[in-house]
Amino acid sequence: MGSPDVMVVGAGVIGLSAALAAQARGLRVRVIDREGPAAGASAGNAGAFAFTDIFPLASPRIIRQAPKWLLDPLGPLTVPPRYVHRIAPWMLRFWRASWPARVRASTVAQTALMDLSKSALEASLEREGLMGMLRRDGQLQVYEGEGAWGASLPSWAVREEHGIAFRHLRGEEIAEVQPGLSPRFTHATFTPSWYSISDPKDYTLALAERVRAKGGQIVIAEVRSLTPDGVETSAGRMQGRVVLAAGAFSHRLARTAGVRIPLETERGYNTTLPADAFDLRVHITFEGHGFVVSKLTSGLRVGGAVELGGLDLPPNFARAEAMLTKAARFLPGLRTEGGKQWMGFRPSLPDSLPAVGPLPGRPDVICAFGHGHLGLTQSAGTAELVADLLTGQTPAIDLKPFSPARFGRPQ
Repeated sequence: MGSPDVMVVGAGVIGLSAALAAQARGLRVRVIDREGPAAGASAGNAGAFAFTDIFPLASPRIIRQAPKWLLDPLGPLTVPPRYVHRIAPWMLRFWRASWPARVRASTVAQTALMDLSKSALEASLEREGLMGMLRRDGQLQVYEGEGAWGASLPSWAVREEHGIAFRHLRGEEIAEVQPGLSPRFTHATFTPSWYSISDPKDYTLALAERVRAKGGQIVIAEVRSLTPDGVETSAGRMQGRVVLAAGAFSHRLARTAGVRIPLETERGYNTTLPADAFDLRVHITFEGHGFVVSKLTSGLRVGGAVELGGLDLPPNFARAEAMLTKAARFLPGLRTEGGKQWMGFRPSLPDSLPAVGPLPGRPDVICAFGHGHLGLTQSAGTAELVADLLTGQTPAIDLKPFSPARFGRPQ
């Protein structure tokens, strides 16, 4: 391949999906990553395409629950004490984004991206010959008692307005979908159209293989800065248009172009158990406890929660252990031995929407980062939007809510 038309910074699921979408439009692509494909959060997530998660994390419900959660260092949402001062400005933006009018606007934008991502996913899997990796087992969201279930009903009503199918279940109806749950979970909601991937790491590596097979390059090098005509890397200067898809590290590169974007890191934890640890039939979400259990070819993954702790603090694997302990109580037959712990960085913006569009002052740099825990879910839709921008096409959805410029002007 000669000089690339596009350089994609980041070989996670967002970057590789964008690379394939650009190749499908006839562009020559080079992907640059300091570690190579599937080295970060794209490998360690739960493998879910959570198209029903149309509500922003920044919401009145989370604001109401946050004080209780923050008091528990091992709970669903926490900020390490050493990081409180640093994250305070981001938390103020998060609080403002939770105002009802802003939540309504964010939900509309998120729904549009979810709908696009679902349709783009199926088209992409067909095009790349990866449809065999898709699973349609459904998702079970479980609740402890009438009160918890009743509190969830307004959100299900909104989902129904947006055409999302689901069934509310009680008692034996729950056991018919997923045997072995603790009787403490008296209510549940089943979403039959929930998709997942057989294994997120395998899927991301398969995307990398497709990029190479179509003539693309994947270069292992550290991108140190954006330059007026491309990027400066540990392997030298490279010229061309740029897609910035470096996940939780993207804001550091944006800053080299004089742009400050309030990107923070949702540090996610999980434990992957052997595949026979439990007879898991569906993806289970324990919403009141902030974690999920999912079935992958590599095993059963127990994980989730949010630790807003940045990129530099050491991991606190007691969080993974706490979720596994709860999972054993909630699934009494679960065997917890032989697990492998993991921690990864999920890039998060305060309004819970990703940054998709030109970097302020740099129309040659297209941003594609900040998806939080929805990177896999929104990867195919984001890729199509990036490809539209690269080829001068009108994007399929309104990109104003996702504009990187929404946080202010270049510094």
